[in-house]
Amino acid sequence: MTHTTWILVAHRAGARLYTQSGKHQPLHLAENIPHPEGRLRNRDLDSDAGGRSFDRFGPQRHALSPQEAPIDHVADLFAKELADKLHAGRTNGDCDRIILVAGPRLLGKLRLALDPPTAKLVTQGLDKDFGELSDHDLPMVLTDALDL
Repeated sequence: MTHTTWILVAHRAGARLYTQSGKHQPLHLAENIPHPEGRLRNRDLDSDAGGRSFDRFGPQRHALSPQEAPIDHVADLFAKELADKLHAGRTNGDCDRIILVAGPRLLGKLRLALDPPTAKLVTQGLDKDFGELSDHDLPMVLTDALDL
């Protein structure tokens, strides 16, 4: 019996979803998921500057920080979008196993966004940001790093 594994390689500016039909089988790029908002910085996302306050002692002023930085909110939304895609793959029977590969912060956000039944399909997680690797090099790096 062969199992279909989905390998989601995510980074702040997008994600790539690979499929593998069995151990030691080649990886196939199933979908490229762009997320250009991830390249923006907080100041690009938030047009309103944070408030300012006077120190309790003296005339100095300083900026007040928001509860959540806009870029974190964008990352949360992207993690939710990716989690929904994995949920759909599980419920449609398209995958039996899931491997998550992302930088530590995004990997944590992805894990939090997964529903419990989909989270149970996650067999491995790798906290590496492979966003800059080419489509040619990434399968080879994943095969070595994850022993696929």
